[in-house]
Amino acid sequence: MKLNTYLVFDGKCAEAFKLYEKVLKGKIVFSMTHGESPMADQTPANFKDKIMHTSLQIGDAVLMGSDAPPQHFCKPQGFSVSINVTDIAEAERIYKELSDGGEVMMPLGETFWAQRFAMFTDKYGTPWMVNCERPRP
Repeated sequence: MKLNTYLVFDGKCAEAFKLYEKVLKGKIVFSMTHGESPMADQTPANFKDKIMHTSLQIGDAVLMGSDAPPQHFCKPQGFSVSINVTDIAEAERIYKELSDGGEVMMPLGETFWAQRFAMFTDKYGTPWMVNCERPRP
């Protein structure tokens, strides 16, 4: 079994996934707009360029997403996408790039469990945690 995170956006999925691809050093392996789908003729003209489904491969993990029709979009809540790294510089880079323009709840810093930890919501509304654990003896 694999468990994947699926993010839903308010029309900014393509833009968000281009950023995630760059920051997380992944590769978008599939992307289809509503206008490219077999249901294109049933899609409103102003929604044809919105993402029906996209997949971003990051190592062994897959992050997926789409744009919700405006009447079905709900602001993300009750979860965070957690990124775990082993390098402090990588934690700092990811935090800086993903939190830019977003809302920081807990700035990147040292905690009793981690060399670096942060919690924030990016400019697209996705909640994130960046964690760089302490080395285990």
